[in-house]
Amino acid sequence: MNKFFLYARKSTDEPDRQILSIEAQITELKEFAKRERLDIIQTFIECKTAKDPGRPVFNEMLSLIEQNKASGILAWHPDRLARNSIDGGRIIYLVDTEKIKKLKFPTFWFNPTPQGKFMLNIAFGQSKYYIDNLSENVKRGLRQKVRRGELPGVAPTGYINDKVNHKIVKDPKRFHLVKKLFELYSTENYSLKDLRNKITDLGLLSRNNKILSVSNIQAILSRPFYYGAFIFNNELYQGSHKPMISKKLFDKCQEVMKTKARKTKRGQKEYAFRGLLKCAECGCSITSETQKGHNYYRCTKKRVPCSQKYIREELLAEQISNIIQKVSLNSAWADEMIENLDTDEKENAQAKFSFAQNLKNEIENCQNRLDKLLDAHLEGIISKDEYLAKKEKILNQKIENEQKLTNFEQKDNHWLKPAKKFILEAKQAQIIALRGNFSEKKNFLKKIGSNPLLREREILFTPLKAWKILLKFNNQARAGKKQKGEDRPKKLNYPLMLRD
Repeated sequence: MNKFFLYARKSTDEPDRQILSIEAQITELKEFAKRERLDIIQTFIECKTAKDPGRPVFNEMLSLIEQNKASGILAWHPDRLARNSIDGGRIIYLVDTEKIKKLKFPTFWFNPTPQGKFMLNIAFGQSKYYIDNLSENVKRGLRQKVRRGELPGVAPTGYINDKVNHKIVKDPKRFHLVKKLFELYSTENYSLKDLRNKITDLGLLSRNNKILSVSNIQAILSRPFYYGAFIFNNELYQGSHKPMISKKLFDKCQEVMKTKARKTKRGQKEYAFRGLLKCAECGCSITSETQKGHNYYRCTKKRVPCSQKYIREELLAEQISNIIQKVSLNSAWADEMIENLDTDEKENAQAKFSFAQNLKNEIENCQNRLDKLLDAHLEGIISKDEYLAKKEKILNQKIENEQKLTNFEQKDNHWLKPAKKFILEAKQAQIIALRGNFSEKKNFLKKIGSNPLLREREILFTPLKAWKILLKFNNQARAGKKQKGEDRPKKLNYPLMLRD
């Protein structure tokens, strides 16, 4: 009785992607060996594609055959042995040299005759053709997926693959944390390492519940997928998935990354307020330098002669703190304002829902009338002229209601969320003003105003509309100009404050 090696292979470790599993192959082959009275002396199992040569288990088995440890191979089908010309040719050569005397397959007949070897060669060729054709089909499928705006492969951190609908959707656990990652980095207050530590504390981990590396953080910040695009074969495509951030925020993060990389490369000293101010006298930028252990800021004086003098960084920081304090809200006032906003929202919720629902009912009613009108015209009940006239009237009414609903949904309480954010930022202002973090002070000043100038060592500052109204309100309170009984802040007109 000839001695046989049993060889079972599948292309992947994922059982649901293989029609006949390793276990099923072995069971079928052992039953076949029993019927054919074949002596199996060793079983070889491999989970690797046969498209490319170099399978270690397969090579080990052929090595043992070359050493005359066995004279035959038992496999489910020739494609289990080879799907490439090198491995297929090696099998046929061993048959030619009579190292392999028998090849047995439950699904394929083989005898070591010229005709048998010819048919075996055809079987290997067909297997190679199948894998090559499969590869082309996969590539074609990927190209079609890309045309639909869908990223092939595994979803990036913050998203997950919806295996039912074959789409990439938000990861409910990580989406908001990855978004926070971009928001924190755009403030310029964090290095990549500090950002990694901060976001880890907030709970962002990998899918394997491991801490993300600094390189992982950098890769996330550099990936266009998060603003609605993706790269495939070195080409940028627009995605159909839900963007996490705006393109503007993404570009800001890239700018921060480049700036920090340049500073790290050059070893340049960082000055907290560099790039923040311009000279009120000549319009030049305010630069910075260190003298005798202190940081100073001065006009570059590159355009025309300028009389402005130096100012110490500590004095500049003190002025910025005073400005920030003037637009701050104490905790009690801020909490009361938030509570009032929440109350108003709850009181008006039912009325707003009813108004929106009535509009939706009107729209649906118009659509039903249009459908009935069309049926009447098609059945000859009304003339074409009568149909067109009535259709125009109903359709205009439907369009008008749709526009009303759209405007209502867009404008109704569109100021509420920004208003709450504004109040919380005003509450945070007091903390930032008193804290010694110069970068926080700089970023907050940029947030509340634009184009700060420096003249005679004093900052000239114009706050944005909402902050300007709050500044005026605080000035009145401090000057004692509030009317009798207004020991609490009056109700501010938030929609007016936050209007662009």
